[in-house]
This record gives sequence, C-alpha cells and structure tokens, in this order.
Amino acid sequence: MDEQAAWSIAEPTRNKHSARSCDPNNAIGLGGAYVLQLQGIAVSPGVAIGETLVIDSEGFRIPRRFVVRDAVEDELERLDRAIELTGSQIDENRQAVARELGDQYAGIFSAHLQMLRDPHLREELEEMIRDRHYSPEYAVSRTMRRYVKVFEALENSYLSQRAHDIIDIEKRLLRHLLGHRREELSQLTSPVLVLAHDLTPSETANLDRRFVQGFVTELGGPGSHTAIVAEGLGIPAVVGTGPFLTDVSGGEVVIIDGDQGLVILRPDEETIARYRHEAEEHRSLAARLESLRDLPAETADGVPLQILGNIEFPYEVEQCAQRGADGIGLYRTEFLYLGAKIEPTEEIHYEAYAAVLREVRDGPVVIRTLDLGADKMNWEPDSREEKNPFLGVRSIRLSLRDLPLFRTQLRAILRASTLGNARVMFPMVSTVKELRQARMVLADMMEDLEDEGVNFNRDIPIGMMVEVPSAVLTLDDFLGEVDFVSIGTNDLVQYTLAVDRTNKDVVSLYSPAQPAVLRLIEMVLQTCEQRNVPVNLCGQMSGSTTYTMLLLGMGLRNFSVTPSAIPEIKKICRSVTMSQCREVAEHALSLESADEIKHYLRQELRAVCPELYV
Repeated sequence: MDEQAAWSIAEPTRNKHSARSCDPNNAIGLGGAYVLQLQGIAVSPGVAIGETLVIDSEGFRIPRRFVVRDAVEDELERLDRAIELTGSQIDENRQAVARELGDQYAGIFSAHLQMLRDPHLREELEEMIRDRHYSPEYAVSRTMRRYVKVFEALENSYLSQRAHDIIDIEKRLLRHLLGHRREELSQLTSPVLVLAHDLTPSETANLDRRFVQGFVTELGGPGSHTAIVAEGLGIPAVVGTGPFLTDVSGGEVVIIDGDQGLVILRPDEETIARYRHEAEEHRSLAARLESLRDLPAETADGVPLQILGNIEFPYEVEQCAQRGADGIGLYRTEFLYLGAKIEPTEEIHYEAYAAVLREVRDGPVVIRTLDLGADKMNWEPDSREEKNPFLGVRSIRLSLRDLPLFRTQLRAILRASTLGNARVMFPMVSTVKELRQARMVLADMMEDLEDEGVNFNRDIPIGMMVEVPSAVLTLDDFLGEVDFVSIGTNDLVQYTLAVDRTNKDVVSLYSPAQPAVLRLIEMVLQTCEQRNVPVNLCGQMSGSTTYTMLLLGMGLRNFSVTPSAIPEIKKICRSVTMSQCREVAEHALSLESADEIKHYLRQELRAVCPELYV
C-alpha cells in the first residue's frame, strides 16, 4: 500500500469525534464527545481547572484563540501562507534527499506533501476557522491530533507508524503559524496548566508560580525531585500518567486532581462544577485550620512536638511562618544550581541563606548541603552521564569530589550562621569516613574564616541525613560524630526496596509503608533515643497525614513537612493521645504488607480526623 492510500484511510472518520485508542473503561461518552480520565501518581495535592499548555520537544504553546468574524479571511490567508511555506520546506528536503540518496529515500517527503496538500484537510481547517471561529493554530492542532489517533488505532503496524509523519507536519505548520508568538515555558503571560512528556527538576524549579497553576507529566514517579519541587511551589501535580499528549490540544480545559492522581481531559460542565465545589471545600478546610497557627504542636495529652517546614526556595519561609511552623527542618539548596549556566558564587549562596535566617530568627534552620546528581541535573553542561545515577556520584560524594564547590557553600553557611539558629546537614552519608571527611572540610573553612577575621558560629550544630540502609545499620557508629540526624524517607524507600523513585513502572513497590522500611525507621528512632540524639523525619512520608499517628507511636517527636501540610499534621497531633498512637503503631508493625498497613492507617485517620481523610 502506498503512502497516499494510507492517508486516505483516515478520510471516513474526519467528520466524527476523535477515534480513540484509550482504555474504554476510562472514557465516558457525553453528547458525542469523550471525557477521558487518566490515572497517574499524585505528587502535589490540590485541584486545578484551566486551559492547557501542551509542551512537546518544540516547546509550543498553542492558544485556544477565537477569531472575530471580520478577521476570518485574514486568518485563512495566514493558514494558506503557512501551508505554502511548509510545502516549500518539505519539497526542499525531498529534493536534497533525492540528490544525495535517490528517489526511493525521498518518498517519505513526497507522502508528507500529499498529506499537507490534501484538499479535504484544507476544507476541514477552513470549516473550523470560518464556522467555529477557531484560530488557525488551534484548528491545526485539533485536526492533526485527531488524525494521529486514527492512525495509532490501526492494527497494521506500518500504517500506525504514520502517526509520526502527521505530528511532523503539525509541528512544521505551527512553526510558521506561531512565528514570534511562539511562547516558551519561561515566557508565560497568562494562567495555564502545563502538560508535558517530562519536566526536569530545573524546568520545574523555574516555573512561574503566577501563571503555572498545575502540571501533568507522562513520565516520573513519587519522590522525584520534580515532585518535591511541585510541592514546594504549592501547585497540584500528577506524574507518570503514561502517553496522553496526542489526546489533548493546547487551550483545552483540563482538570488536575493532585489528591487522587487523576487528570480529566475535556470535562463536561457537571464534572467541572463538582470539582469546583470540592476545591471550595478544600479552601474552607484550610481556612478553619488557620486557627491552629499560633497553638503549640503537641498531642492531646500534652506531649510536646516540633513541626518544622521543608523549603525548596527562600520565599517559602513566609508560607511556613503563616502556617505556624517552629522553624525550618530542611532547607534544600539545589535551587541555586538548577537551571544555572555558571556556578553560583559564595555571595549568591550567602544571600539565599541569610534571607531565610533573618525571617525565621529564633527557630532552627537546617541547611542541607548540595544534593546534586541523580535526577537533579548538575549545573555543568558537559557533566558526564551516569548509567546508574542514583548509585553514582551524587550528594555528599559529589561535594567531596568537587571540593571548591563544597568549600564555597560551607563558607557561605558559616558566614550566615551568625544571623540565626543555623544548622548544617550532610546528605546521603553512607560511611563514617564520608562524614568525617565532610566535617574536616567544614573545620578547614572555619580556620580560613578565623584567619580572615570573619564572624561565624563555631558551635554550629552538625547533622546528617539517614537515607541509606548502611547508615541505619551502623547508626551507632555515627552518633558520636553528629548533633542530630534526619531521616530521609524518599531515598530510604528506594534504596531499601531497590526501586527507582522516578520510574512509574515500579511505582507500586515504592511505598514507605513497606514493612522493611518501617523497621529501618524504627531502628533509627530507637537508636537515637538510646543515645539521646535528636531525630527528625523530613521525607514526604512526614507530611502525609496517613502516617502521622504511626510515626508518633514509633517515637518520632520532630516532623519536617512541606508548608501546605503543616496545619493538617498539627491538627492530627492535637487530636490524638500517645497511648492511641502507640496502639496504632504496634498493630501496623504486625501487618505483613504495605497495602494492609496503609488501609489500616487510613481507617484510623478517618476515625480521628474524618475531615482530613482522602
């Protein structure tokens, strides 16, 4: 079958709604259309409803812009110019390939020209612009994405692969149509929901909070740095949905349910109204929880606790203060490097730390040294790729290898330490030798500052992250070297279970409720209690209401959570007694599977705080 015949197969479906290859169980027919519900992984809570910005490798933003009646003819002329320019470009490519490799290799471009110049395509685009008043960009995107779904649904593998040809034509047309109005992710001017194949941590860190109201990615998993940044930004986010971008065009209305991990494409009015009602209920609950801000963090029977904030960016310290945080339990510093073209200077580091310390004043501010590597891109553009980055040069290993980088950060932390209750913490320590090497570099920086006459806190508390099994199993050897420890459950889960926390294909195994993980956490809490060393828990588990009673019952007294989670965690703590929590922990630790444990914990949460049950 030739390419022209293959293109004609799509013809009978052109006047119907999009042919779909999605799971029919997730598609609900409504008035000749489809509401498509995608299940992904919830990584940042909340609900967002709005128009989409579809980001592909080209970074296009396709607006759903309606044209006024008087502008229709001008818009049609613009469409024709784009078709003509695209055709000339394709023909030039065809001729160049034919000269170099022969006509048989240029056939694909001939097929592209036939598709582009198909009169039925032109008629359909004109109908959408003239009768529905769609912009040419939106008409092209809607039409070509529908053709893509038709071809993808064909059983013939050769024909289904022609969907890529249609996507190529769509991109060529959009380049010419959008021109200077092509808008990159960093140049937004209106509110959108970002839909992307994937977002790197640096791309996520540079999202404009004024305009990006939520995002969805086809790839990704829980505990990834992209997910952590989304929580820091305070926007609903769902990752790991699998392929769906060809099902949606830029400008369409979408619902992102960051609580349930759902993405709803083309929602009907009833669905939109239901989600708006739920969003209003969430706002009402948040308003009620504001009354807890100035109340102490303690259990119902008076056991004092500490609820600290996790922050990714300096501006989040204000959100922590507004929600009644006792300080900052984890100040991630990677934002200084994510997206940076050159290495940040000591002054840039200093100002970032000083801003937070000045704001917090008396409360502790735990500054974690750089946790670069793995899913967090290094600032160096030529840094080598690692085959297994989570087991490679990352975190403290990178700092100890790149001593100038490490010294710059430590000098800045020490200089800022006079401004408040600063503490320094080393990430992903796996051996006592690593910890001692890090402390030695810190001591060297203290000597340098003393020689220079620069003030700093010589008694600055030093801590370490406990996030690899080796650190748990030999923790007693570490405790004589540190003033405090913090359990990082995100990495502890992945290293204990051998599960890549960014891989959606193994997401079912990634759970802090796995009995092996809980036993390691219990070991840390018991060892620290015996040695009288303060212990905090700063992973995502700490901010999940599902685990609050369990962690209290296991002996945790210091929580470090995202700003948005502070009121809910405080609410649970003030609603339970320690005897209740010990009973919950004892029963949970007797269960055999993560599913059993989570089901039991959610039942207990529902009994204590039904308004927080999700």
